[in-house]
Amino acid sequence: MGDHFIRHIALLGFEKRFVPSQHYVYMFLVKWQDLSEKVVYRRFTEIYEFHKILKEMFPIEAGDINPENRIIPHLPAPRWYDGQRVAESRQGTLTEYCSTLMSLPVKISRCPHLLNFFKVRPDDLKLPTDSQVKKPETYLMPKDGKNNAADITGPIILQTYRAIADYEKGSSSQMALATGDVVDVVEKNESGWWFCQMKTKRGWVPASYLEPLDSPDEAEDPEPNYAGEPYITIKAYTAVLEDEISLEEGEAIEVIHKLLDGWWVIRKEDVTGYFPSMYLQKAGQDVAQAKSQIKSRGAPPRRSSIRNAHSIHQRSRKRLSQDTYRRNSVRFMQQRRHQRPEPQSSRSALREQQRPKTERPKPQPAVPPRPSADLILHRCSESTKRKLASAV
Repeated sequence: MGDHFIRHIALLGFEKRFVPSQHYVYMFLVKWQDLSEKVVYRRFTEIYEFHKILKEMFPIEAGDINPENRIIPHLPAPRWYDGQRVAESRQGTLTEYCSTLMSLPVKISRCPHLLNFFKVRPDDLKLPTDSQVKKPETYLMPKDGKNNAADITGPIILQTYRAIADYEKGSSSQMALATGDVVDVVEKNESGWWFCQMKTKRGWVPASYLEPLDSPDEAEDPEPNYAGEPYITIKAYTAVLEDEISLEEGEAIEVIHKLLDGWWVIRKEDVTGYFPSMYLQKAGQDVAQAKSQIKSRGAPPRRSSIRNAHSIHQRSRKRLSQDTYRRNSVRFMQQRRHQRPEPQSSRSALREQQRPKTERPKPQPAVPPRPSADLILHRCSESTKRKLASAV
């Protein structure tokens, strides 16, 4: 089998195509062991035929001999009519199917049948031509992975961006750009690398080289979160610019602003600065996969480091200064400390300190001693005395 294998298969969504007739194809992002990433398109009928052959190749694992031994996932047969709602509803099934395939024993997950099926074909590289009357409609997978056919309202229109400078690709999975190129963005990754397509080309592009056509500002950038999210550095970084921060591997920090260009604003104690998001990971997540992305692409360049950038917009992007981040962060931390409830012992000690010195606590009444049996008999009523005498 060799060393050539697939690390991961992710379903991006599906396309509704009209040539030669209306049909649906599913988009898969295939990540190979050499860190290359390819997008392939497959019809569901093709996927089902692949599935049937895979079962014939491994009858034991398919449960044909003993159903209890089955480990190859199930896949429903194609319907006689495949409409848009059917294509939408299958996405969850295909996502789970691909995930299970990759977790199967090596003899199955790396068999030639599987590798050949997900290799790039010539048709995968053919994009719609300008002369085509009706272009394909692209429907991307929701970020939360939930699919509800009732939520379909129409195709997801890919966002269009413009390149502000020339970009030379650093690997086969990236795409070169020339100033003024217009691309469609398929995926916006938190790392700051966006998967784009342009005519007959596809690949990863640094978001810092792109700008929206209608505005220099990125409308999807979230607001700062000064409460912070805990992250851990998985790679050391030495600051190049004064608004960046240097950290060693394994340091705990808080992210206060996640920007789409992949350079997040982080807080380390009272210090804030930009840091590449690719070098950060939430605790408990797969560090190996994150480090493989660092090897394949590395941190994207910052907008301020791009030479000869030409924007079509007169005003530049709005960005907060690090002084503003620090000032707002310190103010938030102070408010949080003041709002934090004090321990009960601290409040009691504070009240004791605030009590006037002349004030003395009131003495508690003393509990009288228990009277003797003779005294009780002397003081009780005549009726009680007679009852006690009869009891004796």
